[in-house]
Amino acid sequence: MPAIGPGYDDPEYDNYDPAWRHQDTPFRRWLRGRLTEAGVGCAADIAASYAPTNRYNGLHSDDMDTLATLTGASIDEVRSAHRADLEDCAREQQLRDHPDLAVLDADLDRLRRRS
Repeated sequence: MPAIGPGYDDPEYDNYDPAWRHQDTPFRRWLRGRLTEAGVGCAADIAASYAPTNRYNGLHSDDMDTLATLTGASIDEVRSAHRADLEDCAREQQLRDHPDLAVLDADLDRLRRRS
C-alpha cells in the first residue's frame, strides 16, 4: 500500500531541512555553550538535534527539564533561550517577507556598532 503524505526522506516531513546540520541559531549557540561548560562530550550533536525542534515544534516541558539537567541551567534560563530563538526566527521571517527591510536592518546594525 502506498504511503499517504510525505515520505521519511521528503524535506517536508517532520520539518527536516538538511541545512539544520550546520545552521547557527541563538538557541543552538546557547545550548552548545552550556553543554560544553557542563562537560558534555557530544554537545554539538545534542544542540544540532534540539535546535530544529525548538524552532519548529517548540520545546515540551520534558525537553526543558532534560536540557536544564544536562546544562545545569534553570528551567527559566532554558525558556529564555528558547524565546530568544523564536524572536530571532520571527525577525528572519519578517526579513524574508520584506526583503527591503534587510537593507534597513544592515544599516541599523552598522549604526549600532559604530556607537
